[in-house]
Amino acid sequence: MRAFKHSFVVNSHIDKVWEFYTDVKHLEIVTPKEMKLKIINATSEKLAQGSEIWLQAKLMISNRRWHSVIKSLKPYQYLDEMVKGPFKKWTHLHMFYSINDNDQKQTEVIDEINFEIPYSRIGRLFEGYAYTRLQKLFDHRKAATIRALEGNM
Repeated sequence: MRAFKHSFVVNSHIDKVWEFYTDVKHLEIVTPKEMKLKIINATSEKLAQGSEIWLQAKLMISNRRWHSVIKSLKPYQYLDEMVKGPFKKWTHLHMFYSINDNDQKQTEVIDEINFEIPYSRIGRLFEGYAYTRLQKLFDHRKAATIRALEGNM
């Protein structure tokens, strides 16, 4: 199992950030266009414990389907787990923390992912590549989130 962690600060109140990230459609905003993400189905537009989401996106050279479920959700934190998709295992913990610095409302956004690539030993050879791709994806998510929530779209 490989771990990936990414964090950044956005100049926006935690409630606004939470509202944005718990709307399923945020995925279309924060995902790079070249991935051609498509939400196929979702059990609800707002995430709740037990919500399920079916996606399709271009990963590497082909379109892949992805089915995930929200395993836990409480204010300012939720965990999604891949049910079926390109990874052997995938869990993604989303955490949001309020930062109040000089009366400016800011929120720290933290993503922690644990993943395992299929195909045992051969798959492990690709974990470094997957990690690098995740870093690029989450750098894009950071910029897209800041644009969306700080009004610079």
